Amino acid sequence: MKKLVNNIKLFGVFNLKIVYIVNVDWFFISHRLPIALEALTQGHEVHIFAKDTGRMTYLESLGLKVHPINLERGSVNPAQTLKLLFDLKNKLKKIQPDVVHLVTIKPVLIGGLASILAKVPAIVYAISGLGFIFTNTMLKAKILRLGIIPLYRLALSAKNKTVIVQNLDDLRILRQYVAIPESQTVLIPGSGVNLEQFNIQPLPLENKTVLMACRLLADKGVYEFHQSVLSLKEKYPNVRFVLVGGVDPDNPASLTEQELTEWVTNNDLEWWGHQSNMPEALSQSTIVVLPSYREGMPKVLLEAQALGRPIVTTDVPGCREAIENGKTGFLVKVKNAQSLADAIEKLINNDELCLEFSHNARMLAEQKFDIKQVVNTHIHIYEKLVQNSHAK
Repeated sequence: MKKLVNNIKLFGVFNLKIVYIVNVDWFFISHRLPIALEALTQGHEVHIFAKDTGRMTYLESLGLKVHPINLERGSVNPAQTLKLLFDLKNKLKKIQPDVVHLVTIKPVLIGGLASILAKVPAIVYAISGLGFIFTNTMLKAKILRLGIIPLYRLALSAKNKTVIVQNLDDLRILRQYVAIPESQTVLIPGSGVNLEQFNIQPLPLENKTVLMACRLLADKGVYEFHQSVLSLKEKYPNVRFVLVGGVDPDNPASLTEQELTEWVTNNDLEWWGHQSNMPEALSQSTIVVLPSYREGMPKVLLEAQALGRPIVTTDVPGCREAIENGKTGFLVKVKNAQSLADAIEKLINNDELCLEFSHNARMLAEQKFDIKQVVNTHIHIYEKLVQNSHAK
């Protein structure tokens, strides 16, 4: 047995089977693909379970084994949930993976239960934000919490596991409801940034652009951004204010195309829609804004800082950990358009401060958010869990 464990430490001697269960294919591509590709490079077999929105063929072309699943993010249909649970369990029993990596809330809950039922020897739970059920004080959230907490306890009850969190606030809240040993938790600040792809770019100071990029949801602070723009436009007619991102029909908090079209027609701001080339889109900005109500760790802020962009974001979990207040950007009050407008105006009026923040932002990205560090940490987590499962 000792010899076997020593061999596993090399992690290249054995061809492992790694399964990722994620909500949708495009999210996997934007947030976890580099880890899977590194596992492939090391000779491992990698499977992706996700809802197919048209990107599964691309993933398959990279050498990944794809398994479309019927996962509806907004649905709480019990029959549909049970059907998905047993579908996942059966697929996992057939594949017999060494490690299952679960990403986002539904995969963590349903995939966690399925993995335990399928007797998967090692499970990684990636908690990328707990969502409004844990953080909202409304009655609806409190009622839903009563049902969700037992599910979390069951889903996270695997003995050989690692729980990855993106900020300490989420870990603190989760630990109020679920007993998780400290030895089984890892803090990884976001999904990392490719520092070569997102390389520092000159800051456009002559013709300034204030840009917000996200899924266009109310809780990302889109309405507050719009309100702040209305208060700044008359004073700064030469500054461009831009929204980047698409609507999300599956999410009840999404803005509608009608609202956005109305803003554009009224000349309130520009809407560039969904952009697949984020280095190009973000490099056109002078200041990047994200007035979100809460995040796990917002990827757009990491990417923007890698490009050397000053940030204005809210003083909330996830966002506050993504920047250095007063060094790479400003933290503002949540749900407060005036606080947001004031911080944007400070940067519009101070080119030297923008350049200082730009330099510091790139330095922070190199120190904390390099994708290579994130990939290596994940590979090490898989390695350690496999060692544990074989040592028993």
